[in-house]
Amino acid sequence: MTPTQLRAYSAVVRLGSVKLAAAQLEVSESAVSLHIGQLRKELGDPLFSRAAGGLSFTPGGLRLASRATEMLGLQDITVLEVSAAGQGRRLLRAGASSLFAEHAAPGLIELFANRAADLDLELSVRNPGSFVEALLERTIDIAIGPPPLLPDPAVVCRPVMYYKIVTVASPDHPLAGTQPTLRQLREQTWLLGPSAVADSGAIRTLVRRLGVPDDRQQIFQSHAAAVDEAKRGRGVAAALAFTVAPEIRKGHLVSFCGSHATIEEVWHSITLAEPATPSAAGELARFASTPRAIQAMMRGTGINKSRFRPSVHVTLWS
Repeated sequence: MTPTQLRAYSAVVRLGSVKLAAAQLEVSESAVSLHIGQLRKELGDPLFSRAAGGLSFTPGGLRLASRATEMLGLQDITVLEVSAAGQGRRLLRAGASSLFAEHAAPGLIELFANRAADLDLELSVRNPGSFVEALLERTIDIAIGPPPLLPDPAVVCRPVMYYKIVTVASPDHPLAGTQPTLRQLREQTWLLGPSAVADSGAIRTLVRRLGVPDDRQQIFQSHAAAVDEAKRGRGVAAALAFTVAPEIRKGHLVSFCGSHATIEEVWHSITLAEPATPSAAGELARFASTPRAIQAMMRGTGINKSRFRPSVHVTLWS
C-alpha cells in the first residue's frame, strides 16, 4: 500500500464520502475509487460499503482507518525529523491547553530550550480532548494540560503543577468583600477565556459546577482579555491565581472567598507510552515538574525568538 492510497482512504473515512474526499484532495472521484480498489485487492477486504445512512465499515476497514492515520503521521514526522537531523537539529512539537499555553508555557519553553542548543520547539493550542488523538497521529510529541478524562494505555500521564482558579472582579463590584452564595455567583455575568468551552479543565469544571447559564457567559479570545474586562466592572472572571495575585495586591481586583468561587486542579504532561515517546518529549515531561521549571512557569518573561519556532495552531471551540 502507498501513502497516496492511505491518504485517499483516510479522507473517505473522515468525510464519509468519496466525492468529498476527492474534492478535499483535489483529485477526481475515479482516482479516489481507484486507490480504494487497490487497497481492497491488496488486503482482501471490502473495507466499507454504501448504506442508507452513509458508509458502513467492516472490522478490517475500521482497523485500517486507525493504522492509516498512524502511518501517515509517522511519515510526516519522519520527513521533518530527517530534514532537521540533516541540519543537526531536533524538533519538539508540544500541544497545550489554552490556559497553560497563555500563562505557563512561555516560561517553561524558554528555560527548557536554553538547555539544548540543537532543539527547536513548536507549540500548538489544542482542546484537551484531542490530546491523545494528536499524540497517536504523531502531530504532536507531548501535550500539557488537563489529563485525559478516561485512562488510556497508549499514553503516560505525569503530574506537572498544581494550580488554583479564583473568581475575581472589580473592587466596585456589588459582591466585593462578601462571600457570595452559589446562586449569587450563578447569576453574575461571567467573563471567560477559551478554556471555558474546552471539554475539560478547571475553568470548565467551575462553570459547570456553578451551573452558569450560557447566556451569562461571555467568551474572549484570551484569559487576560477576560480579566481586563472584569477590572472594568463588566462582570466576574475565572482566573489563574498566580497571574492575578499582583493585581489583587494593588487593589485593582478583588477575589471572592468561599469554596464555590475557587477550584484547584493539576496540569499533566501526556506522552506516548515508551518506547514510542521521542527523547526530547520524555526530557520535557520529566523536566516540567522540577522546582526550576515550576518557578519559570509562574514567573517566565517570554520566549527567545531565536530558540522558539512559534508554529501555533489556535482553535476556538464552540
